[in-house]
Amino acid sequence: MRIITHTPEETINAAKKLGSLLCRGDIIAYNGGLGAGKTTFTRGLSIGLGIGDSVTSPTFALVNEYRGKDITLYHFDMYRINSEEDLESTGFYDYPFDENVAAIEWSENIKEFLPVKTIYITINALNENEREIIIEDGGRFAAAWD
Repeated sequence: MRIITHTPEETINAAKKLGSLLCRGDIIAYNGGLGAGKTTFTRGLSIGLGIGDSVTSPTFALVNEYRGKDITLYHFDMYRINSEEDLESTGFYDYPFDENVAAIEWSENIKEFLPVKTIYITINALNENEREIIIEDGGRFAAAWD
């Protein structure tokens, strides 16, 4: 599925729609360069999950946790992760993913360690405000954008 957004608000709204459809155990794996809009998209996911919009980049923390009433969104940054040992040292395998949702920036660094059911989202900056968002989810959410 391919979506074009023209403003950061449209990107947030697309992510909000997707976030409202997510279930416990869903893992979102982002692909996209620096400044593509991964954190902006995560802000929309958080709103859609009913958690709120106080999302910031996890660049220096490696993971930010956003707790809602019934669910937590784990927002990872894997930019500096280069091996399975690096991944283990972050405590990644200790998070209760089955009960919550995870969004992973720079997921290409850990792709071989992600579950088969991972939802892949590629965000390409077309210009300063426009984004091409490609969602690879096996068709799970296609009806939401019909």
